[in-house]
Amino acid sequence: MPADATTTPARKSAPPPGAFATFVRDFSENRAAVVGFVILALLVLTAIFADLVAPYDPTEQFRDFVRVPPFWQEGGNSAFLLGTDEVGRDMLSRLIFGARLSLFIGLAVVVASMIVGIALGLVAAFATGWPSIVIMRAMDVILSVPSLLLAIVIVAIIGPSLTNTIVAITVVYLPNYVRLVRASALSEKSRDYVVSARVAGAGTLRIMFRTVLPNCMAPIIVQAALTISNAILEAAALGFLGLGAQPPSPEWGAMLASAREFLQASPWIVTEPGLAILVTVLAINLVGDGLRDALDPKMRRS
Repeated sequence: MPADATTTPARKSAPPPGAFATFVRDFSENRAAVVGFVILALLVLTAIFADLVAPYDPTEQFRDFVRVPPFWQEGGNSAFLLGTDEVGRDMLSRLIFGARLSLFIGLAVVVASMIVGIALGLVAAFATGWPSIVIMRAMDVILSVPSLLLAIVIVAIIGPSLTNTIVAITVVYLPNYVRLVRASALSEKSRDYVVSARVAGAGTLRIMFRTVLPNCMAPIIVQAALTISNAILEAAALGFLGLGAQPPSPEWGAMLASAREFLQASPWIVTEPGLAILVTVLAINLVGDGLRDALDPKMRRS
């Protein structure tokens, strides 16, 4: 019998985890981020299936049930679990459809500001001379005005509506992406892999979008997560001032504005939209912190 016949074959070592598995592991170590992700996932599913989840149409008025308190309070009605508002509309249905509006505003602002910001930031990083100067000075001008004040001015000029609210908030948060992309691209363009791509004959556009941009996405993703929560707050503020989504749209800020005079007589009409904004923004911020910890190698736990 050969000598090696009785030897136990060596076990093959497990392959190292992939990038996505590493990201999931690092993200799951942050328990607060996992809780925020679960809450956010429930909110997103509720918003997507609002037509199936909501018990009533958000604009339907029940004149015989005006300002009915939540079902657990005295005088409540089990047909309206969270009560009704000042004109008899079901609060639960309006909150559910309001989640769809608020998340849509945040997502639309992020997509628009990210696309424009990435393009302008890469141009500012690679186009030396007056293009970079013009872009960055324009961003400095936008940053010199308080964000809410600038959004109010823009909406006041172009008119209050949901679309114009998205445009105004996009302009407000555009400089954040331009400055972030430009700083990341400037730090990457001098690295060896970029120089090698340039020597190999790659064009400027290919280097910008195929070589440099993928290595700048980690901070951009974190910024996007935080922008969604800020955009929801800005939209709620504009709605509260009457410059955002117009009634009878079930936007949370507009709901707060229409119910503020009932703060003492019917506090649930005010507190429920406020709590919805609080929970949504908190969940998004927790997820953003988890993304930052998972995507930034310097902040990963050993």
